[in-house]
Amino acid sequence: MSRRSAGFVGTWAEIQRQQQRQAEAEARQRREEARQARAHQRLAAQGHREYRQAEARRLTEELEARVAVLRGLLTAGCQAPAFRASSLMRVADVPPFDPGPLAWPVRMPDPNRYQAQSGWTANRRAQAQAEARARFEHDWQAAQVAEAQRQQQLAALQRDHERRAEARRAEVRRHNAGVVGVTEGVGRGDPDSVVEYFSAALYASTAWPEGFPRQVAAAYDGAARQLVLDWELPGYDVVPEAKSVRYMPSLDQDKETARPVSQRRALYREVLAQSMLLVLHQLFTADEYTALDSVALNGFIDAHDPATGRQAHMCLATVMASRAVFRGLRLEQVDPVSCLTDALRGQLAARPDQLGSVRPGRLPQDVGSPVAAHGTDHEPNLYDMDPIAFESLVADLFRAMGMQAVTTQRSNDGGVDVDAVDPTPIRGGKIVVQVKRYRNTVPPTAVRDLYGTVQDVGANKGVLVTTSGFGPGSRTFARGKPLELISGGELVDLLHRHGLRGRLGEGGQAVSPRPAPSGPAAASDDYNVLGMLWSGSVALDVCALVCRGSRVLSDDHFVFFNNPRTPDGSVRVVPASGPDKAALRVAFDALPEAADRFVLVAAVDPEVNPEADLSGFTDAGIRLLDPAMTELGRLEVSDGRAGETALVLGSFRRRSNGDWDFVLGGKGYTGGLEQLVQEYGIEVE
Repeated sequence: MSRRSAGFVGTWAEIQRQQQRQAEAEARQRREEARQARAHQRLAAQGHREYRQAEARRLTEELEARVAVLRGLLTAGCQAPAFRASSLMRVADVPPFDPGPLAWPVRMPDPNRYQAQSGWTANRRAQAQAEARARFEHDWQAAQVAEAQRQQQLAALQRDHERRAEARRAEVRRHNAGVVGVTEGVGRGDPDSVVEYFSAALYASTAWPEGFPRQVAAAYDGAARQLVLDWELPGYDVVPEAKSVRYMPSLDQDKETARPVSQRRALYREVLAQSMLLVLHQLFTADEYTALDSVALNGFIDAHDPATGRQAHMCLATVMASRAVFRGLRLEQVDPVSCLTDALRGQLAARPDQLGSVRPGRLPQDVGSPVAAHGTDHEPNLYDMDPIAFESLVADLFRAMGMQAVTTQRSNDGGVDVDAVDPTPIRGGKIVVQVKRYRNTVPPTAVRDLYGTVQDVGANKGVLVTTSGFGPGSRTFARGKPLELISGGELVDLLHRHGLRGRLGEGGQAVSPRPAPSGPAAASDDYNVLGMLWSGSVALDVCALVCRGSRVLSDDHFVFFNNPRTPDGSVRVVPASGPDKAALRVAFDALPEAADRFVLVAAVDPEVNPEADLSGFTDAGIRLLDPAMTELGRLEVSDGRAGETALVLGSFRRRSNGDWDFVLGGKGYTGGLEQLVQEYGIEVE
C-alpha cells in the first residue's frame, strides 16, 4: 500500500468506519446492560438453578444466531439496496430561527390603569392627576427603552442565526460539490476518483456483521477498465468455537460443547467465499457509471505466518471477475465455494484456518497508478493533515460530542475556524473555536485574540484547539474567563474517546511541544518572523539584543545592520514584506540557554534622517509570523516622543517552562542607539 487516501470520499469513508465502530461498541454495552437487567429480574423471580439454566439456553441461542448470520451473509447482502452517489449528498438541515422570549414585544403601560385618586380639594385632585401622569410617562419611557433593547437583541440574534445557517449551507455546498467532483471523475475514468467512489461503496454497505474488518487497498487500471483491490477477510475466530452451552447443576457452572472441527473449518471457508462474492456484488451493483469491465480481488488477513512467526499479509482467496460473467450469476442460490472456485475460476485456500495461502492474482501495486488505502489501523498524523481537513476533523469531534458544529468559510471568518452550539440547557450556548496546527508552544497573543473574538461575537465560550501546547502565560490569561485551551495530547484523547482517530508525530504517540535543538540547523527549521510596522516617514533601524537580565550576552548577540545575525543563527535580519517596514527572524527555542530576554529596539537612522527624532514614530506594532508568513498575533508598542532618537520597543522574557511572554517597553533615549546599547553592556568606540 503505497499511500493512504486523502480524498474527499475517502475521508467520508473513514468517518463512516469510525461511526460504525462506535455504534458497535454502544450496542455491545446495551446488550451487556440488558443482560444484567435480565439477570436481576430472573434472580428475583426464580431460583438460582432455573436462572442458570435459562442463561445457558440464551447463550446457546446467541451462538446459533451468530452462525445463522454467517451462513446468510451473501443472501442478506444481495437484498440490500445498491450504493448510489446520491446517498452521499447532504441537506442543509438548518434549524428554524427561535428567538425565544425575544419574540414577544414589551407590553406598553395602559393609561387607564394610571387613574388619579380623588382628593378632598381641587388642588389635591390636580396633584394626584399629575402624579399619575408622571408614573405613566416614567413606565412608558422604560417600556420604550426595553422594547428598543429587545429589537436590537432580536436583530443581533437573527444575524447570528443567519451567519451560522449560511456557514452550514456553505459546508453542505462544499460537501456536495466534492461528491459531484468525485462522480464526474468516475465518469471520466480518473483513477483516484474511481478508487474513492468504490471504496465508499464498500464502506456504505450495512451487510457486514459486527466485528468484520473493512480494510481495503485499491488501484484502477483505466486502460483495462479494471479495479484491482486487496480486501481484508475475517479471521478464523469469526466462527464460534462453541456449539452450545449447558448448565451443570452438580458443579454449578456452565459447560460448553465444542463445535466439530470439520464443521467449523467448512463454515469458515464458506464465510470467506461469501465475503469475496459479496465484495464483487457491491462493486458491480454500485457501478452506475459503467466504469468497471472487471474486478481483480484478493482476500487477505493480517496474521502471524506459521512459517516465519512474523506478522504477514496473507492471501486466502483471489479471483478476477468480468462484469458480463458476474451479472449472469444468481447469487442467492449458489453454493459460495463452488461459485468462487468453479464459476469464476477463483482460488480459495484449502485450509484457511491454518493460514494455508494462495498466490494472489493482480495486486494494486502492479497497476502503475497510485494505491489508496482505507480502514487501516494507521492513525493519521495531525501535523501532516491539510489545514482544511484538520478543521473538519475538529468539527467532527464537536459533533461527536453532541453539539452542532460547522467549519467557517476561509475568508471573513472573523478569526473563527469552527462555529459550534452546545444545546445543553444552562451551561450550553454558542461556542467559537480556533484551530492551530502548530508544533511549538502557542503564543499568549493567540489566546488574547480568541478572547477578543468571544467578546466581539457575543459567544458563551471560546475554545482554542492545537496540536501543540500552551505556556503559563496563556493558562494564566485564560483563568477565570470563558476560554478553554485544548492541547495536542488532550485533543488525541478526545478523538479516541469519541470514535475518531489521530496521532501526533511518528509512531502513533502523542508528543508534547518540544524545544528545537540549538544550532544553525534548528534556527532554519523552526522560527518566527517579527515584522515591525509604524506610521510616519522617519527611517528607523530595528535591532535586537539577546540578553541575560539587562546585559547582552556578547557583542555578537547584538543584531543590527553591521551584524545581521547571531553566531548560532537563531536571530537574523531578514527582508521585510508589506505591510512591515523591518523584520527579524528568531528561533525562540534555539536561543542560547543562558539567554532569558530578547529585546527589540528602534533607533533613527542618522545617515538618512540626521535631524529627525521619534515624534513621527506612531501607530507602531509588531506582527508575529510563522515561517509561511501567516500572522499569528500582533503586539502594540509605545509611540516615540520628541527629542528621543532611540526607543526600547519591548522584550520577550523566558518563563520557567520555556514559554516566552512579551513585556511592553517604552524607555526612550536622546543619545540614539549608542546610548541605548551602552546601557545593555556594549562598549561603543
